[in-house]
Amino acid sequence: ARKMGVPSYMVDSADELQTEWLEGRQRVGLTAGASAPEILVKQVIDRIKALGAVSVRKMAGIEETIKFPLPKGLKIEE
Repeated sequence: ARKMGVPSYMVDSADELQTEWLEGRQRVGLTAGASAPEILVKQVIDRIKALGAVSVRKMAGIEETIKFPLPKGLKIEE
């Protein structure tokens, strides 16, 4: 995205998202690799919603089927 002139950020947690990154944006894209724990991806989506996203939709793409264990210290919140 950066090579195409679109502001891009890599984050390791939802807490790293900054409000100013989303100001004035109509759309935000989110991608994650196979090794990204699903719980962290969900937390980032929830944070984007909390910062004002009106809707979220999943787009077609390549589905990763590889499963990685959660790193020590990450607990799944139900």
